[in-house]
Amino acid sequence: MRIEFDQSKSRIVKQKHGISLKEAQSIFDQAFLLDQKCDDPRQFRAIGWCGGRLCSVILEVRRDSEGEYWHLITAWKATKEEEQSYAENV
Repeated sequence: MRIEFDQSKSRIVKQKHGISLKEAQSIFDQAFLLDQKCDDPRQFRAIGWCGGRLCSVILEVRRDSEGEYWHLITAWKATKEEEQSYAENV
């Protein structure tokens, strides 16, 4: 799956949450949990390992002339609830 994100947004997310969207891409290199967060726009949350810690990413599935891709919106260190969900489901 192709993954894209806005570079300037990645810098903002890094300052706010300590993880950039570029770093967050590594979540998809191993087992991760994916669930739907909202319907409009259709967004998903992925929980997985990134930089030695469990993190969460919000993404949208988009399409362009090259096909479908995942557009990363934001990322953060997983909450206790997200850690528990990951442990129970992955």
